[in-house]
Amino acid sequence: MNILGIGNAIVDVICKVDDEFLVKNNLAKSNMKLIDETEFKKLLGSLKIEETISGGSVANSIVGLSQLGNKVGFIGKVNDDELGQKYEQGLKKEKVEYYYTKKKEDLPTGTCLILITPDSERTMCTFLGTAGKINKADINTRAIKNSEITFLEGYLWDEGEPKQAFNEAITYSNKIAMSLSDKFCVDRHKKNFLDLVQNKLDITFANEQEILELIDAKSFDDVISFGKKINKTLVITRSDKGSVVINKSEVVECESQKNLKIVDLTGAGDLFAAGFLHGYINKMTLQDSLNKGTEMASKVIQKIGARLNFFKEN
Repeated sequence: MNILGIGNAIVDVICKVDDEFLVKNNLAKSNMKLIDETEFKKLLGSLKIEETISGGSVANSIVGLSQLGNKVGFIGKVNDDELGQKYEQGLKKEKVEYYYTKKKEDLPTGTCLILITPDSERTMCTFLGTAGKINKADINTRAIKNSEITFLEGYLWDEGEPKQAFNEAITYSNKIAMSLSDKFCVDRHKKNFLDLVQNKLDITFANEQEILELIDAKSFDDVISFGKKINKTLVITRSDKGSVVINKSEVVECESQKNLKIVDLTGAGDLFAAGFLHGYINKMTLQDSLNKGTEMASKVIQKIGARLNFFKEN
């Protein structure tokens, strides 16, 4: 297998809101907030659902990689309930091997409320459900050993059982990539994330806000210096400033695509990672890998949701 993703198995519920809704519910725009089931139902009660789709950050990347013709798999914890069944069917439809056997759990399958404001920014309220209870026993070590790269998400990392599952995956991986996921995650786990980036990960994906926060950088020049010093592969998206990869001492940049009709920024980072990793495992140059990431991200932000369900390419 080319790439095995391990992440939160979450069903996305997409709704359009105005900025006033965010203010009224004390939500920070463009960030992710963890909520409980009661709060989730309360928020959803006043909204109109645009779309419901299997999601989760790394799962979105893995589906993108499958659509580009790569052999991929995914591990993520769901309940054996209606949403859990739909989740598994969604992966199988996209030719993703699902290395998890679902069973009846105390908590339901995880759900993420994605709130899209008129400026196309997305604000997320996540009820992790059973996804947040992933543990060491859920990790298929044989699948990890048989994969070129294991791709993890910062959203998954938490103290207790999820951290043990994370470390189990790292132990058996041939090569490890990870997305920092969200500034919220970086704030929560700064010391641990810095240790991962410096000492354990081969490839790190971050947006500019996340990497600046992680290393307490005053400017992007500090990020370049940090990237060169750690001697790994650091891939950073910079919104309209494009993207940068720092690979040991090499720095490569790619401009963002212009004049796009942006509808929804959900999944931009996930599909960017899919495009870059597609280039990486298929021995493309760093420049071509960045270009592929940019192309994939540009496609997904011109539609609602984080999956390119109309798109097939080899």
